[in-house]
Amino acid sequence: MSTHIGQKEIELVSDYLLTLQDIICEAIQATDGSGKFREDEWPRAEGGGGRSRVLEGGAVFEKAGINFSHVFGSELPPSATAARPELAGRNFQAMGVSLVIHPHNPYIPTTHANVRFFIAEKKDADPVWWFGGGFDLTPYYGFREDAVHWHTLAREACTPFGDEVYSNYKKWCDDYFFLKHRDEPRGIGGLFFDDLNARSFEHSCSLMMSVGNHFLPAYLPIVERRRDMAYGEREKDFQRYRRGRYVEFNLVYDRGTLFGLQSGGRTEAILMSLPPEVTWRYDWQPQADTPEAELYEVFLQPRDWLAD
Repeated sequence: MSTHIGQKEIELVSDYLLTLQDIICEAIQATDGSGKFREDEWPRAEGGGGRSRVLEGGAVFEKAGINFSHVFGSELPPSATAARPELAGRNFQAMGVSLVIHPHNPYIPTTHANVRFFIAEKKDADPVWWFGGGFDLTPYYGFREDAVHWHTLAREACTPFGDEVYSNYKKWCDDYFFLKHRDEPRGIGGLFFDDLNARSFEHSCSLMMSVGNHFLPAYLPIVERRRDMAYGEREKDFQRYRRGRYVEFNLVYDRGTLFGLQSGGRTEAILMSLPPEVTWRYDWQPQADTPEAELYEVFLQPRDWLAD
């Protein structure tokens, strides 16, 4: 197993990520049936660039953004070195695919996924590299079969890499996608990992790829189950209210958003994750014994969905 990271390994990751973006865009566009992705290729002044694709106003998806970026810099931003001060002053490459999908129908969950690779280098020192990523689900109306399916595929993504990987990455996801100022999770979780460089490049890269490859099988069956469910203004209003939590998390806590903004990334691409319609209400509480209350009482509580 190789521990050396050279141009061959970097190109392997880049090629995989570009292909993953293509596969996910094709699947989302086919599922939508009418919406088309708009593509923007953009350069970054300090080095590198990206390929942003955004679908808006489709039949199923109100907004879907699937971005690829591969950027270079002379110094890692504070968001990347806060927990690892030994990396300060190194130049870097960062590449990844990041996506967020906001459906029209409130019975279809919003979802987010990201897979990424970093390498930080300086003269007369070994490069420091790591992988990160994951996927998570944010329902507005909860269904147990959807939660079980989502976590079943998350576990399948991790199973070849060790018995404890799924449980560790699930807990990391629950802990990470948590709004401290609200004291509530963002959704029902999934997988989250970072700083992965265990054993070898091949092992870590394969785990990252497995997570990326399991996203569509985890998400699209849920879309198909819920896309034709009837809904009205009550459900749309609740969806817009809960989307506010999504905005709060991405602007206050999300590492990817902070990294992109601090490293001089393209703002339009970084903020494509934000939903098109959002509302906030002062001190709103759901009525007891309603589907909206069930979201808080059952689905926004970390649990082992595969226990049974």
